[in-house]
Amino acid sequence: MKWAEHGCTYVNMRIVEKHGDLKSLIQDWSCVYSIMGSVNGWTSLQGKKPLFSFGVISDVQHADIPDGRSFLGVPRYYRHSIAVLQRAVKQWNHHGNLKFTVNLGDIVDGFCPKEHSLDTVSRVVNEFEKFNGPVYHMIGNHCLYNLPRSKLLPLLKIPSIDGCAYYDFSPTSEYRIVVLDGYDISAIGWPRDHPKTQQALKFLQDQNPNLDKNSPAGLAGIERRFLMFNGAVGEEQLRWLDSVLRDATNLKQKVVVCCHLPLDPGASSAEALLWNFDEVMALIHKYDCVKVCLAGHDHKGGHSIDSHGVHHKVFEAALECPPGTDAYGYIDVYDDRLSLFGTGKMENCDMHFNL
Repeated sequence: MKWAEHGCTYVNMRIVEKHGDLKSLIQDWSCVYSIMGSVNGWTSLQGKKPLFSFGVISDVQHADIPDGRSFLGVPRYYRHSIAVLQRAVKQWNHHGNLKFTVNLGDIVDGFCPKEHSLDTVSRVVNEFEKFNGPVYHMIGNHCLYNLPRSKLLPLLKIPSIDGCAYYDFSPTSEYRIVVLDGYDISAIGWPRDHPKTQQALKFLQDQNPNLDKNSPAGLAGIERRFLMFNGAVGEEQLRWLDSVLRDATNLKQKVVVCCHLPLDPGASSAEALLWNFDEVMALIHKYDCVKVCLAGHDHKGGHSIDSHGVHHKVFEAALECPPGTDAYGYIDVYDDRLSLFGTGKMENCDMHFNL
């Protein structure tokens, strides 16, 4: 049985046999495109066309420096990560039906020499802009190690009031995407004498007894999130989020929340969580409109479904892809689910939810 024809490639059961099963077939981008040919090609297999689709990538953390390792000893490929992004953009454009792309933060690494920060950020942004559509960024800690908000946000084209980096948009009438600023209250990114910096430093002093505030030594369980490389959503942003979710509820929209920092311990290590993830999720759980929360920061990736049925998906990092490997993907959005199709280290994930 021939399913589709794309260029000179024919896809039939012999290809499935070559890959062993359908799952491994789907993970091969070349075969995905051969099967799909177009979104309508995929529709014939699933029986339903997505409302829209969008690209995803996280933690590129590019820098023109030799490879290194994380504090846990995980290899990091600073120069290669931009090649992962370049392949991602090429595949997103080849897909032809992606409405936009979301970057979950950390486009440059903190080890990037500071005299090269501006050029490196600009170089990575230029690669993103080769995508044939809008790109929506959010800030991460490594972005803020390199540039202050005043320089970073205009480069990333993040709409901002008073230096804050949270916003929302509706790609269709049925859905709203909410982007949170996980470093709203943070010891990095704001001027040293800024009230939000001072609030963050006092919080860390109260919560983390270590001299090195990036050390979780002596902290137990989810208290290990109280580290300087994390941050919090402030009161004003919480009020804004409440109003956005109320509005989405009135409009009968489903909401996807995006934040560089994960919002659920089941999907992430404790050390990567937003400081006040519990407060943010308590607000989100007041409403039924939020169906999925997307995040980066915890490079190994993860997925969970919380007690209210909200999916939490943390994306695998582009930074930790050895040469010849990748971590990026795209998401098909339906009335009742988000379906992630990953390539390389980014795993597929089907996120069904109640209507």
